[in-house]
Amino acid sequence: MFQEHDYRENLSLMLSEVLDDIGVNERMVMRRRRCLMLEETMMNITHKLADTNLTVYYLGSQREGTTTIGLHSDMDILHCIHEYNIIQDWSEWEHGKENYLMIQDENTTPGYCFLQLLRHDIPLPVTVIPNEHYINDRSGRILLKNTLYNGVIQDAVDHGPSNARQGQDGFCDIDTVPAFPCKSWPQSASGWLDRQGIGRWPTLDMRRYAASTRCFVVATGSKVSEYPELEWRISTSLAERCLILNLNITQIRCYVLLKMILKSFLNPQGEINISSFMCKTVLLHCIENTESSIWKENNLFICLTYCLLELHSCVQNDHCSHFIIRENNLMAGQFTAEKKHELSKNISDFLQNDRQMLLRIDIDDLGYRLQVKLNMVPHGAYYYQSSLAIHEFYMYFEYLGTAFSVKGAQKLLLRHLHTKNIRTMKHCIGKLITFNVNGNRLEQAAFKFLAPFLFTTYGSILASSSISENNQVSPQALVWLSAGLNSDISSSRLKLASVFYCTGDMEKAELILRHTEQQYYSYPVFTICRCRDMPPPAVTTEIMRICGEQSEDCIKHITAFCVTFIQKEINCIPHELQYEMFRSTQDYMIHRIRYRDFWMDWAVVDSLPFLYFLQYKIYSHLQRHQDQQQALSKLIRTIVTDKNLGHRETALNILGQCMEQENRPQQALNCYLLSLQLRSRNNVAKFHICKLLSGLLASQ
Repeated sequence: MFQEHDYRENLSLMLSEVLDDIGVNERMVMRRRRCLMLEETMMNITHKLADTNLTVYYLGSQREGTTTIGLHSDMDILHCIHEYNIIQDWSEWEHGKENYLMIQDENTTPGYCFLQLLRHDIPLPVTVIPNEHYINDRSGRILLKNTLYNGVIQDAVDHGPSNARQGQDGFCDIDTVPAFPCKSWPQSASGWLDRQGIGRWPTLDMRRYAASTRCFVVATGSKVSEYPELEWRISTSLAERCLILNLNITQIRCYVLLKMILKSFLNPQGEINISSFMCKTVLLHCIENTESSIWKENNLFICLTYCLLELHSCVQNDHCSHFIIRENNLMAGQFTAEKKHELSKNISDFLQNDRQMLLRIDIDDLGYRLQVKLNMVPHGAYYYQSSLAIHEFYMYFEYLGTAFSVKGAQKLLLRHLHTKNIRTMKHCIGKLITFNVNGNRLEQAAFKFLAPFLFTTYGSILASSSISENNQVSPQALVWLSAGLNSDISSSRLKLASVFYCTGDMEKAELILRHTEQQYYSYPVFTICRCRDMPPPAVTTEIMRICGEQSEDCIKHITAFCVTFIQKEINCIPHELQYEMFRSTQDYMIHRIRYRDFWMDWAVVDSLPFLYFLQYKIYSHLQRHQDQQQALSKLIRTIVTDKNLGHRETALNILGQCMEQENRPQQALNCYLLSLQLRSRNNVAKFHICKLLSGLLASQ
């Protein structure tokens, strides 16, 4: 008896050490959570500045920090669309909004509801079907179908009930769900707010916070529903997120182990028989029904066994109650009798041979690492990543996530602002500054990434206006351009250099370019572009070290965003790049995806090719011909060798124009043809080819 207890305690401690080594420790969990909290904050500030009436919430394992590299967990993003108002009582109706009455009756599955359409002007039901997204039920109610967003593209995301962007190398899959906010907590969920378990968990503070969060309805029906197209699932995801964020490290490790067991033994070959959400729910029930003192490091193995026993009971009974909405059975209609028998047997086999089965888990080399800890195999007999390497790897992907979020936020802001006037832009900057003055720490951190870009864009627009009037840059424009220089290593500096070039101030432009080029040699530099899907830059030991040491601040030192000029900045760019703003003919417009390809109306170029192109032009004006040819050679080498360029076709187009200026028409033609091979539509290379051939014919 005592030996068995000692063995379980020793195994628990060894398991905890292994999970610590692979990044499931308090420090890493908190850092990863903060990273995604920052990204969520940055995107929500951007949506507020852009007046999109949308709030995004990052959910799931990535946001919770309850995953590992080997689990390959996806990213869950909930899009709360505020135009909709879901009510339970007529007093909650709002004038001018899309109001829907939540209906839960004998025809709806527990945890689900129907949505009845109400009038905009007065709190009464609509009596006539407005379009194909609605249906008239037997009671005469106009109900909204949950297929509303099927096939609709919004904000570059195809919303089903949910849309997973699968298979993009180097990134986790993204599961995006559109959701409508409930005006108040649904009655079926509110009973949980007064419930407390054996271990006084969830605490009163947790339940108070949960009560302050939103509930949603999302567009999916129950698998056992008689009306699958009409049901909407009630989501308490923010309350659930609160609970997971308040777990201790042993509870988090138990959850991670459950998911590893799930993936290794219960859901082979990518099947989804039991979902990770079911495992999370089982864990929460177990925590609620045990003393809090049980959940400590030396009891991890016992806690895991308890959770597996509870999961086994759920499978045998075909019933797993939602943690908050108890009437909602998560396993209803989930698997056949044969699959139930198979899963029950697999869980039983694991429980009977738990120690041996743990040693067979390949994910993150957990089984082998555990064998080493238990002195079952000699250390060094098999290679696996050190805890330091894993830590740096996490930091690298945190950097990538933040950098891509910054660039995504920039694109969203430009999409909103490119048609606005100067006054609107200044108002937008004022709103952003309030987040720095009055915001919390996350909002202030988001400000330092968003502000430089917005300052630079505003300064460039002012400069373009003053250049068109008197070919000079106004002092006000220079102030804003200077304020935004530290957006990243290059893009804002290149904009300032381009402004000086366009006003003929070649000496200042050359000085900025020389300094920017030197920065490229101070650190390894990543090219980041969000205009199209691209794999992340290849990771190196040096990059991981820098990310580990500097965290999110390294964005300003090792990132080169692509340089973007909207139409209002046209006088701030060389004429060779202005052509890019007119790449799409009417015939090609139909091949563009509205919510993804809006950048094609702008001039967008990768930083390093633009740097060398500007050098080539400036050295020509300064009659420094040897430097000019060196810049041309660097431009060619960058286009040929840099695998991370997001706008290689644009770089080839400006290189082709350089070749024309060098009186090398054949090489220019080759550049344009190569550009067309990369992008056959929405590419101004066709215009350059026509212009080049026309000039050759005219000269003959």
